[in-house]
Amino acid sequence: MGDSSDSVSIDIDMMPLGGQESLVKTSKGSISVLVCGDQEKPALITYPDVALNYTSCFQGLFFCPDAASLLLHNFCIYHIDAPGHELGAAVISSDLPLLSVDDLADQVAEVLDFFGLKEVFCLGVTAGAYILTLFAMKYRERVLGLILVSPICKAPSWTEWLYNKVLLNLLYFYGMCGLLKECLLHRYFSKELRCSLHGEESDVIQTCRRLLGERQSLNVMRFLQAINERHDISEGLNKLQCKTLIFVGDCSPFHAESLYMNAVMDKKICALVEVQSCGSLVTEEHPYAMLIPIEFFLMGFGFSRQRPLTTSSNGSNPASPASHSCIAPELLSPESLGIKLKPIKTRVTVEI
Repeated sequence: MGDSSDSVSIDIDMMPLGGQESLVKTSKGSISVLVCGDQEKPALITYPDVALNYTSCFQGLFFCPDAASLLLHNFCIYHIDAPGHELGAAVISSDLPLLSVDDLADQVAEVLDFFGLKEVFCLGVTAGAYILTLFAMKYRERVLGLILVSPICKAPSWTEWLYNKVLLNLLYFYGMCGLLKECLLHRYFSKELRCSLHGEESDVIQTCRRLLGERQSLNVMRFLQAINERHDISEGLNKLQCKTLIFVGDCSPFHAESLYMNAVMDKKICALVEVQSCGSLVTEEHPYAMLIPIEFFLMGFGFSRQRPLTTSSNGSNPASPASHSCIAPELLSPESLGIKLKPIKTRVTVEI
C-alpha cells in the first residue's frame, strides 16, 4: 500500500452503496474512500468503528428509504475506511509505522485536501466518532456539524484497556476467530438482537459476522491498538463550536461515556438522543430511530427532506449551508429533540 500512486480510482458497479472508490495516498499511508453522489453538493464524511467498514457500519442507515431523500439528496457522501479495512484490502506491511489517533485525524484532513473539501459534516461510530471528534478539535474551521454514534472521549479505563489487550492477542495469534467475532458483536449490538428468542440469528448479526470474517486481522490490530492508546479529549470538547448530535443505544458498552461527553459539551450546540433496546451500532440495529433527529438537526443548516414529485426549476443542487440562516441553537437542545427514542420498524415514537 505504501508504494501506491497518489490515488487509484475504481468504478465499481456492484458496490453495496454504489459510487466510486479511491485509494488516496497520504503522508500517513494509503486510505480508501468511497464517494457517493454529486461532488458539487456539500460533503458528509463517515468513519466506522473498529473492524468495520462503510458496508458493515453504515449500509443499514443509508439503505433506509427515507435516508435517500434526507442524506443522499442533500450531500455527497465520502465514506472513509480505517487503513486496511476496505473491501479486498491487503495486509499492511509491518515495515510501516503504527498510526496514532492523532495520525488518523490528520489523515482525514489530507483526504479532504485531496478532494478539495473546505468544510464538511461528519458522521462517526464509536472509534470513528472519536477520530472525527479529534479531527474537529484540531481543524475546527473545517467541520460544520458532528453526528456521533456511541462516541467515546476519555482514555480507556483499565477494564477496557485489558479487554482490548485480550482482543489484540486473539487477533495476533488466531486472526478473526469465532471468539473474537463474538466479542466484537457484543461491542456493536444489544443482547436482545444477539440472543434471539427463537434461537436463530438475525440477518443483521449474520451479515456482520460474515463481513468481519473478510477483515485482515493484522490491519484490525493496528486500528484497535491506536484506539486503545487514545488520550482523553474531554477538556477540549467545550471549545467545539460546531453543532453536535449524539446517538447512543441504552445497551451500549459506551453508554455512560456518551452521556458524559454530552454533559461536558455546550448544551447550546449539543443534543443527545438515547435509543432504547439498542447497542452501540445504532446505524445498523435501529437506523430508523436516527432519521427524525437527523432531519431536525440538518434543518438548522437549511437542509430539508426531498419533496416527492417536486423538482427544482433550475435543477440546482442544495445550496451550501453557509448561505442559509440557522435555527436557534435552543431548538437543538435535548429537551427539544426528546431524550428517549423507542424505535419501531415503520415509525419512530418520541417520548418527551
